Amino acid sequence: MLTSEQKTIGFSEQANTINSSKCVKLTIKLPFKLKKMTAPKAKKIEHKLTKFNDIRIDNYYWLNDREDEEVINYLNAENDYLKEETKHTDDFQKDLFDEMKARIKEDDESVPYKKNGYFYLTQFLKGKEYPIYKRRKESLQADDEIMFDVNLMAKDHAYFELGGLSLSSNNNLCAFGVDTFSRRIYTLQFKNLETGEILDDIIENTTGSCTWANDNKTVFYTKKDAKTLRSHKIFKHVLGTDSSLDVEIFSEKDDTFNTFVYKTKSDKFLVIGSSHTVMSEFRILESDNPNGEFRIFQERERDHEYEFAHYNNKFYIHTNKDGATNFKIMMCDENNTAKENWVDFIPHREDVLLEGMDIFNKYYVLEERANGLNEIRIIAWDGSKDYYLPFSEEAYSANVGNNPDFDSEILRYAYNSLTTPASIIDYNMTTGDKELMKEQEVLGNFNKNNYASERSWATAKDGTKVPMTIVYKKGMKKDGKSPLLLYAYGSYGHTIDPYFSSIRLSLLDRGFTYAIAHIRGSQYLGRQWYEDGKMLKKLNTFTDYIDVAKFLIDNKYTSAQHLYAMGGSAGGMLMGGIINMNPELFNGIISAVPFVDVVTTMLDDSIPLTTGEYDEWGNPNEEEYYNYMKSYSPYDNVEKKAYPNMLVTTGLHDSQVQYWEPAKWVAKLRDYKTNNNKLYMYTNMETGHGGASGRFEALKEVAMEYAFLFDLENIKS
Repeated sequence: MLTSEQKTIGFSEQANTINSSKCVKLTIKLPFKLKKMTAPKAKKIEHKLTKFNDIRIDNYYWLNDREDEEVINYLNAENDYLKEETKHTDDFQKDLFDEMKARIKEDDESVPYKKNGYFYLTQFLKGKEYPIYKRRKESLQADDEIMFDVNLMAKDHAYFELGGLSLSSNNNLCAFGVDTFSRRIYTLQFKNLETGEILDDIIENTTGSCTWANDNKTVFYTKKDAKTLRSHKIFKHVLGTDSSLDVEIFSEKDDTFNTFVYKTKSDKFLVIGSSHTVMSEFRILESDNPNGEFRIFQERERDHEYEFAHYNNKFYIHTNKDGATNFKIMMCDENNTAKENWVDFIPHREDVLLEGMDIFNKYYVLEERANGLNEIRIIAWDGSKDYYLPFSEEAYSANVGNNPDFDSEILRYAYNSLTTPASIIDYNMTTGDKELMKEQEVLGNFNKNNYASERSWATAKDGTKVPMTIVYKKGMKKDGKSPLLLYAYGSYGHTIDPYFSSIRLSLLDRGFTYAIAHIRGSQYLGRQWYEDGKMLKKLNTFTDYIDVAKFLIDNKYTSAQHLYAMGGSAGGMLMGGIINMNPELFNGIISAVPFVDVVTTMLDDSIPLTTGEYDEWGNPNEEEYYNYMKSYSPYDNVEKKAYPNMLVTTGLHDSQVQYWEPAKWVAKLRDYKTNNNKLYMYTNMETGHGGASGRFEALKEVAMEYAFLFDLENIKS
């Protein structure tokens, strides 16, 4: 009998069989030639979409139905095709997974933080996918109290997410949210930490978190709209009562807003917030008075964003009021919160983005960003101290960490860079003493001195200087022959700071350079950097990325034959845009959960998140925005031309970017592309936007992505 491996050699085979007396040579002819698996080809059903007398034909609109068996069959066919086409990398993928996992300390524990008389820790055990949440009373030497062992909770679920842990003021009760479907819809429950009992109170369809009043029995939580998944209502629940009797406290009527609830660090006020891309509004109520009426802090106004902290009978407001593009801090008395009572506390600066403020009893701490770099400024309330923490690397990431203890003189912050593993540092704001509480332990033979990072600037087509950060293993030659992976996001003002990744070492150690393009649409260079990469300036995001790519090629970091692009979600849209505009610059693309059918999605207000995004992308119900959006929407601009090699990933239950966007995009690309480059799509049939829920399970998808890149570079191990 021939093995399956032998059968793949050809349709005519020779084999030797041996019997007890003699050898007989047989020639076996197979009746047909075994063909290579062909790529799935989605059927076309013409669907006309008309707006402003403009007709768009969407032949793959039918894929917009996850209940349709034919849709599921198509997604499975794409998965089967990917598996077959890449099976020669299966062993390599396993090796990559094992390699990346081996760098991670499996038996690990977080740095404890103290709140209200308890130290809280998160523990991971070897061989386990999920964390264990525990605490110790009064002292780190006290016995562990296990709050939640997520491994036990998740054992019967393909996907499991525990979130929103929230403790009552008396430390005895803990609220928690559970999502077993990966749609970011949580069931809210409660646990008695003294007895271990899970209470009968169950609240469905929430964001997964809640806020306790000071009476230890009343909680406020956020409901989601069942269809759009918009966080739209705040309810009050009293433990021991049926959730159907819960009182609606606030309903956000404007479908471009989301609402949420929390408590100030001072514990004095409950806060209901309403957020929109360019404006915000808050309501407050004393935490000791859960049956009282929330009052408006300051009414919403177009283009006015604010948030606040509470200290010593005053509110300190982080705001862009009065044209403070990069934000400033104002203050007011807690009983007179309307904007006419606000006075300047930290003035606006044109060259410094004020990102946030944390308050302690003796100090307040400002998070700032200047020339793209994080800065942490510490100021004593009495004016005796005002200084910045020193950071020495050319490019790094530093952020204020979890500091729930209002009376502490210790500031906890996090620091890392492209070459320096993540560190948790406790800094005494009075004495200046610094203690390294933990540095990420990278197992194996890692030595950060083997790697180098740089910061460079490309010149955009309009003359703007666009920054990038780059990391590589020392010895890399700038001769244009090195493979390079260029990552970016570029939307929502979200900034990708240069950060360390032990997983990324699998790229660097095989000769890849890794770069982050800090393109417009983020806030890397301040708020205006964001404003210049959204709405009717969105194309700057795409052209900035392309100009960074050209810079890397021109300066011999790589070449078009070895340049790869990667982005996810809105960054996946970026991938679609750049390959429509300049496909010749890239040998390969990884586009994760990509937002690519921009016009159709933004015209459908039943899709989650759509209405709240009008001030990010524009409202296509207005003709100017419709036409502009259509000019860059990746799906609408697929053309008959040569496209790079591509790997596209998605999740069937994605609530952020629906699976059908990448599915339709891949189907159309298959029909239009004029070359034989690889085009693969992977759909995780059990997860959503964030991928697998386990600690290590997600590494399998990373191994698949890296193997895709290595295969294109003919790197075999």
